[in-house]
Amino acid sequence: MSSSETDREFCVRMLPAVSRTFALTIRLLGPRLRHQVLVAYLLCRVADTVEDTVDLPVPEKRRLLAHFHSCLEAGGPDATPLAEIFAKLRGGGAYRLPDEELAEHADRTLAEYRRLSAPVQAAIRPWVQEMCDGMAEFVAIQAEVDSGRLAALHSVADLDRYCYYVAGTVGHLLTELFRIEHPRVRQRHYLKMKALATSFGLGLQMTNIIKDVCDDRQRGWSFVPRQLCQLMGTDPERLTDPAHADRSRKVMDFLIAKTRRHLDDALAYSCALPRSAWRTRLFCLVPLYFAVRTLGLAARDPRLLDPGHKVKITRGEVYRTLCTSYLVAANNHLAAAYYRQLARKRPR
Repeated sequence: MSSSETDREFCVRMLPAVSRTFALTIRLLGPRLRHQVLVAYLLCRVADTVEDTVDLPVPEKRRLLAHFHSCLEAGGPDATPLAEIFAKLRGGGAYRLPDEELAEHADRTLAEYRRLSAPVQAAIRPWVQEMCDGMAEFVAIQAEVDSGRLAALHSVADLDRYCYYVAGTVGHLLTELFRIEHPRVRQRHYLKMKALATSFGLGLQMTNIIKDVCDDRQRGWSFVPRQLCQLMGTDPERLTDPAHADRSRKVMDFLIAKTRRHLDDALAYSCALPRSAWRTRLFCLVPLYFAVRTLGLAARDPRLLDPGHKVKITRGEVYRTLCTSYLVAANNHLAAAYYRQLARKRPR
């Protein structure tokens, strides 16, 4: 990190380092909203880094998440505890992940956050704070990894609550930023978006959970609920066992159907934005189209639970989807028709 680098330049540099995909998507937004979403995303990413860092004991994670919660308050403290902990983990060497650099220098993102207008800060603050609180609740599950048992969510209700904290909150955060950026959004459309904001986040998050189920299992995690597995006659430990293929497939089919309903809501959410907010609609629709296509592949892929196989759309499909999104984004009928086409499309 250059000593002459401004806080804004730091944020711009960190985004593609921690998420190349989001760095591409955020370019679809207008400049002012793009910067607000950039800062909000990096704040969420700091919290996510605390949650995901395996070297941190659970009590330390809870302490840091609670402290970061307080940092977001007007006149709140700086993020020195995060800087100290992540510097200690680094031990004077290079960063293992860009996320750790982001967390160690969280004060730089906080400084940029405090430069935003008061209404924008108020739109961001409660949702990032709720994310911190929710993550602090769920990190206790990580203790099971150390005991040699696969750490798994217990019930579908737990899955919904976890996804709300890490993604549903983001849906609400974006809704408030969108309303500030587009004050001509009609009240009834804003209320519709508020009602669908949780689903918007959950649909994208659960799609990632479904496609990454084998990767998460190799890390000692299962976001697939234990109770759901047991209902289908299996358990998270045997989800990828070929001997349990039929039962495991029923588990995944349940989650796929549930996720599709959330994605349907996400489409309605995106179409509630006015046509004049074309770039913001595009920002919502592009990841939605990627998600519904990925979910369709997962639904038809017999190797979904094969640890050596990865469900993903091709680079060519990514390009075609982006191009088509530009053509349909401003028209609700065309946007919905393309969504249905991607959902039905057979694997190549």
